[in-house]
Amino acid sequence: MALSPKGRRGYAAGALALIAALTLSACGGGSGSGSTTSASASAAGGVQLVQPGKLTVCTNIPYEPFQFKDASGKIVGFDVDMVDLVAKKLGVTQEIVDIDFAVIKSGAAMAAKKCDLAAAGMTITPERKANIDFSEPYFDATQALLAKKGTGAKSLADVKAKSLKLGAQASTTGLDYVKKQGFDPTEYADSAKELLALQAGQADVIVQDLPVVLTWLKKPEIAAKFELIGSLDTGEQYGFGMKKGADPVLLKTTNEEIAKAKQDGTYEKIYVKWFGKKPGELG
Repeated sequence: MALSPKGRRGYAAGALALIAALTLSACGGGSGSGSTTSASASAAGGVQLVQPGKLTVCTNIPYEPFQFKDASGKIVGFDVDMVDLVAKKLGVTQEIVDIDFAVIKSGAAMAAKKCDLAAAGMTITPERKANIDFSEPYFDATQALLAKKGTGAKSLADVKAKSLKLGAQASTTGLDYVKKQGFDPTEYADSAKELLALQAGQADVIVQDLPVVLTWLKKPEIAAKFELIGSLDTGEQYGFGMKKGADPVLLKTTNEEIAKAKQDGTYEKIYVKWFGKKPGELG
């Protein structure tokens, strides 16, 4: 998510408030019960985890195809499969916590021990690195413009010239990008609400990560009424986030598993599974 510094994805006071709020906020899903504990527990390899035998991962759903619920209600996606590699190496299972992205990208979720790691399609930015330790990049991202058919727009310049209504997901780098271009888009809490706004005519054009837009356009009901009108090469890369001063073993293991997956073909296999194309071919 290409979420902003804000971007998916004055901080000191805000982070403290978020940490306090976290005692009431998180809801769980995925492989376990979704509950979390404040006590640390040792895992295989000497990593200190917030839950015994589990790698607790904060995310914000839906963000298809990175993380979303399938027909059975299970949380699946590209990020989920990548983190499973880390969990397997540690000898634990992945436990997913669905939580507001603002709490993730601020670092508050990890600081409050709500999760060990954040996997939320999160762009690495200098602002976020002040509050989060990131893994090595695991995904090259870019932004895209999705519009209802018939607008005649092919770029952000056209959106402005035609006075089209622009929407963006809150706390994202896409939002930050269009604001820097002089736009004041309507903000939506998550990608699903953003798409609904487009479908309802509340927005004529929305900005969102290209893989997400391409996934939407695979659905006949979306492709029939909407079209990709342009891409915005913002040079973004996603990383997995950990608390500032991350457990060195967790950080090292995560980086090693990313590198190993890219070397032995596992990364390409997971990539093709979720995007239908090999790395470098997307878009």
